[in-house]
Amino acid sequence: MDLPTVWFVLVALLLAAYVVLDGFDLGAGLVHFAVARDDRERRQVLRSIGPVWDGNEVFLLAAGGAIFCAFPALYARAFSGFYLPLMLVLWLLALRGLSIELRGKIENAVWRPFWDAVFSGSSGLLALVFGVALGNVLRGVPADEEGRFFLPLWGDLFLGPEPGAIDAYTLLVGILCAATLAWHGASWLSLKTDGPVSERARRLARRLVGVVAVLAAGTIAATVGIRPWLWTSFLAFPPGALFPLSAVLGIVLALLSVRGGRDGRAFLGSTLFVAGMLGCAAFDVFPYVLPSRPYPERSLSAAAAAASEHGLAVALAWFLPGMVLAAGYTVFVYRRFKGRVPLSEDDGGY
Repeated sequence: MDLPTVWFVLVALLLAAYVVLDGFDLGAGLVHFAVARDDRERRQVLRSIGPVWDGNEVFLLAAGGAIFCAFPALYARAFSGFYLPLMLVLWLLALRGLSIELRGKIENAVWRPFWDAVFSGSSGLLALVFGVALGNVLRGVPADEEGRFFLPLWGDLFLGPEPGAIDAYTLLVGILCAATLAWHGASWLSLKTDGPVSERARRLARRLVGVVAVLAAGTIAATVGIRPWLWTSFLAFPPGALFPLSAVLGIVLALLSVRGGRDGRAFLGSTLFVAGMLGCAAFDVFPYVLPSRPYPERSLSAAAAAASEHGLAVALAWFLPGMVLAAGYTVFVYRRFKGRVPLSEDDGGY
């Protein structure tokens, strides 16, 4: 395996780790008002993600750093072409962090509900925007002869000559992503909390499994329409079938576990589905890191976007030990704060 491929796999793993880990606390924010009915219950939701939410975002920063280091051409083209959506992501990340940290600072009848709304709204919009971003990569960007592009937020609703970041297909992927993370977050809350919040989260997760399954089927059908060669990669390399099988297994496991009240297995099911679907996307896109439409020959491949072999090798020698430390710290934190978060009068800083 050559170094550009190694780095492609590393970036894909980092993004998958981010979506799996930060995905459940984004989902917890998205379903915040559906599972928590009063201030005590909303504090319980926040306390369930409080020790881990900011650490989960390390994997997003690591993925961005890896792209900058290993694929500078991709970093330059994507950050200029997706400038408006990326600014929206930065604002939403900032608002979400502020809402978590500032909510408990002032005892006021307006202050806390305001930050609750910001937390839920920014979490939901982030889930939607991340899905739209994935949809743009799968659909392809309108690169010119030099590989440059710029996407406004809005353009042709369907696959016209002037696409925007948001069209019918990318919005469908965004809705699937938001529904998936809502399910993932509800599964986390049913596992991590107790009392009424856990019960409501379990019921919500049970409903969302079916919604996600229907949306996933529709999104796959739409993707086949846009990328008719979708199955070629899987036929050429049969072990890649593990990714769609993982997604299907996640749905089945969640359906069986949620009905049986096995919260740990239900959360494992949503995790398998998220990882499997992201694996399918990465497997389908490779060897490209930025596909182009309607001119596939203008697509940016991993090899063309990569830094020099020497630079990739040196970066790998520094990067791997750093990620081992980050992964070790993540495991420590999750083990340190394992167990359910009780409904309590203690606000825990929230």
